[in-house]
Amino acid sequence: MPHTTNADRTVPVPLAAAFERLSAPRPSLGVRLRKIEADLQSNRIDAAWAQLSEHLAKRPGDADALNLMARVQLRRGHRDEAISMLQRCLELAPDFDAARFNYANLIFRQNNFDAALTETETLLARDPGNPLFRQLKADILGNVGRDTEAAAMFEALAEENPERAECWINYGHALRGLGQRDRCIVAYREAIRCRPSFGLAYWSLANLKAARFSDEDIAAMRAQLADSAVMGDDRIHILFALGKALEDRKLYEQSFEQYAKANAAMRVHIGYHAGTISRRVADNKALFTDAFVKSRAGAGCDTPDPIFVMSLPRSGSTLVEQILSSHSMIEGIGELPYVPAIATRLEELYGGAPQIGFPKVLEEIAPAILRELGEGYLAATRAHRKLGRPFFVDKKPANFFYIGLIHLILPNAKIIDVRRHPMACCLSAFKHHFSTARPNLSELGRFYRDYLQLMSHFERVLPGRIHRVVYEDLVRDPESEIRKLFTHLGLPFEESLLRFYETERTVLTPSSEQVRRPITGEAVDHWRNYEPWLGPLMRSLGTAYTAYPAVPDELR
Repeated sequence: MPHTTNADRTVPVPLAAAFERLSAPRPSLGVRLRKIEADLQSNRIDAAWAQLSEHLAKRPGDADALNLMARVQLRRGHRDEAISMLQRCLELAPDFDAARFNYANLIFRQNNFDAALTETETLLARDPGNPLFRQLKADILGNVGRDTEAAAMFEALAEENPERAECWINYGHALRGLGQRDRCIVAYREAIRCRPSFGLAYWSLANLKAARFSDEDIAAMRAQLADSAVMGDDRIHILFALGKALEDRKLYEQSFEQYAKANAAMRVHIGYHAGTISRRVADNKALFTDAFVKSRAGAGCDTPDPIFVMSLPRSGSTLVEQILSSHSMIEGIGELPYVPAIATRLEELYGGAPQIGFPKVLEEIAPAILRELGEGYLAATRAHRKLGRPFFVDKKPANFFYIGLIHLILPNAKIIDVRRHPMACCLSAFKHHFSTARPNLSELGRFYRDYLQLMSHFERVLPGRIHRVVYEDLVRDPESEIRKLFTHLGLPFEESLLRFYETERTVLTPSSEQVRRPITGEAVDHWRNYEPWLGPLMRSLGTAYTAYPAVPDELR
């Protein structure tokens, strides 16, 4: 086992050593399975799958073969099959820690947090000092809102692995969520000390809006960028961080150059097809007609608990969530993964062959299933709700793609749409490192127009369901806009809402610092500093720019 016990204390073992020991072949792994594992490591996936299929047909109770097949199925993109293989493997060999660790990781990534925590506790009961198991537990705890516990575990892992940069990053992220900025900065700088080329550490510092880079920091970043050995994500993160450092010095042309380089470098590896977004909007409009919505009336789970706050990224949704969370009857629980996960699962279960995508697959769902889906969503959120309040906020911006689904499964949920000036919103997205998509400036403008069109459609077919908060109005007259918001929610106004920045809670988004201080207007027109280089964005936005905050007629 990767730890030793001396009297009543556990001697910590470095993460690298723990990983090496957990990955070591079991004595029961025979010659044939070792060869198959070598095929898998050499990326000969089809050969490994064929040999394992033949082997398991003859020896279905071979736990080592089942574990290998789970790895193969995962590499083939068959996640559910991999989970089934691991479940069978653990039935046969409950002490197979490597298989249980892989299983816990898989179901954790499926957002099955309670089950993943149970599996991790089983591992830790046998090996309490294992840093891999402790790190996984800390990750799970952070995802279900047990942030203080998670931070303590990450702190211990960083202290035990002081030369491992990733440990300091994990600890820094946990501290940031708790609002402990100064300690967070120390942790991020420790990550840079461990690995001076660690771009994520520089970007994490840049993403702390109140932190500022020194001249020495800027020189260090430029030196790293001058080193041809610094490539990939490290280079991209440093470019974004340098852009922010130069922006803080009001060197906007130089700053924009770094942001543009970072975006171009990301685009090489992350594809983006603007037409895909436009098709999703068209598909939603085609399905969610007045007739379709009326045909599903009375379906779904009728609980009023959820409040969905949605927007394009960088629009002020974190601020709105913080205000909501300052009410005595509302708990903010962050950006939950469950609505998109439901949509994906529906495609898998009901899409058929040929595959029917979302949202069209909703035509196949019986009304009784819609209620089950709503109840399942609520059950999943219980792991995050700690305060016993009657309402909670799910603040995942991309949920605007799933308004129709939300309406069908949770017809009494409240929906809040947060809007920000299109130039400010799109530029802010351009300046941030989002790893799932990388639209250029013109495509960002098209995305904003698609968003307006989709929201306008649902405002028409779901009258009264969606309350719009305009960020600039909220900044200009907070009390008036907050009172309107709570009138929509049907909840009494409370004075604590105006002191939202005093509310203590974990905030994990890039806006975590802004929501811990009073509202200012400093960000409203900041985009104008970059206006000389934003021509493609302005042209792409067209009337969405000139009509704001109104919605252009052609997008209604």
